Amino acid sequence: MMQKSLSEKAFEILTSEDDGRACRDIADSACRDQPGNFFKHIFSLSLTKAADGMIDPKLVLSWLLTNAGAPAYLVGLLVPIREAGALLPQLFTASYIRTLPLRKYAWSAGSAVQGICALAIAGSAFVLQGASLGIAVLILLAILAVARSICSVSYKDVLGKTVDKSRRGTATGAATSIAAGFVVVFALLLSSGIFDKAELVSFGLLLAGGFWIGASLLFSSLSEDKGATEGGRNAFHLARDNFDYLKSDKQLLLFIATRGLLIATALAPPFMVSLSASEQESAFAELGLLLLASSLAGISSSFIWGRLADRSSRKVLMSAGLIGGLSLSATALTSISGLLDESWVLPLLLFALMIAYQGVRLGRTTHLVDMADEDRRAAYTALSNTIIGVLLLAGGLFSLIASQFGEAAVLGLFAAMCFAAIACAAALNDVQQRTH
Repeated sequence: MMQKSLSEKAFEILTSEDDGRACRDIADSACRDQPGNFFKHIFSLSLTKAADGMIDPKLVLSWLLTNAGAPAYLVGLLVPIREAGALLPQLFTASYIRTLPLRKYAWSAGSAVQGICALAIAGSAFVLQGASLGIAVLILLAILAVARSICSVSYKDVLGKTVDKSRRGTATGAATSIAAGFVVVFALLLSSGIFDKAELVSFGLLLAGGFWIGASLLFSSLSEDKGATEGGRNAFHLARDNFDYLKSDKQLLLFIATRGLLIATALAPPFMVSLSASEQESAFAELGLLLLASSLAGISSSFIWGRLADRSSRKVLMSAGLIGGLSLSATALTSISGLLDESWVLPLLLFALMIAYQGVRLGRTTHLVDMADEDRRAAYTALSNTIIGVLLLAGGLFSLIASQFGEAAVLGLFAAMCFAAIACAAALNDVQQRTH
């Protein structure tokens, strides 16, 4: 009997695969290569997710630009560019990536470009200051976001061809946990006071670049069978052709309105960082605590939100809107009252906002999947993503408001958006309770 390799033994332990079952929905050749592919997925995703945490536009890049004296309106553009850049290109590139028989190379190329951009951002931080640094970072972040969109489009297909259905969640879940642990350690180092924060942030950017490039090389070594190349359709055309659904389906319109209002939870953190920096000279010391608060919010709330969303995604969206509105209102009020000077206040408020953000992410995904039947799901997704992508780009206008009226005014507007989202979500059907 042939002795099992170390990867095969570890694979059996992690997946409880001890009964010799054949793979359910991947080819025999992919099944033979599955143990090695399984760990390549885990390590590749762990590296890229950790890199995401070290270059987080909502916190790390916002802090970097604020610390370098970049104008607040440039800081406020970080999240719109990052989020819209990762979303809108998918509408146009998905059909092309579908024509590639081996899509692992698309993911590898996207990861490599993200790594190069991260290294370039680190280099820019060494030689530029103020608005010059802000403009350079925004340009590089836009390129990074487009590369990320390519990875997003190609990854699910590669995972589906190389890892069996019953083990995909284990692979991605393990990678998420490993990366979250790494980001928590990075946050603790930032908050420890042992290292100079500016130097540690720069080192983190360099490390993130190395992680993305390393993941690119590792992922390209996957054993992937050639896949089907027919049937791809441009998602933008799909959204355009089904625009009438907004007229005929009131629930879809309410869902998009709810999701659009709740983008406030994603757009707000850079303004919170910028506001804190303007309130106190020691604000820059809070980056580690802010990153730690954000990481712990994701770790502690995602599973709970997911369980609640399976019961009522409508109520999850309402609850997330309430938590987001309260945390943003409190941030604006503490700024006015001077309480934001306390070093613990902003991390606590950000923790609450990030809990809301996780609820928005899980609630919107679950609601859309459960709301639409199989025939309409693709059209609803494309239509929703198109509109939200445009709204995210328009979110850059909040930077202009901040430059004229201050960050507290913008946070007040974001709070109002979250409260308005509660009313929209309340009008949604409880799709998990409906009968078929």
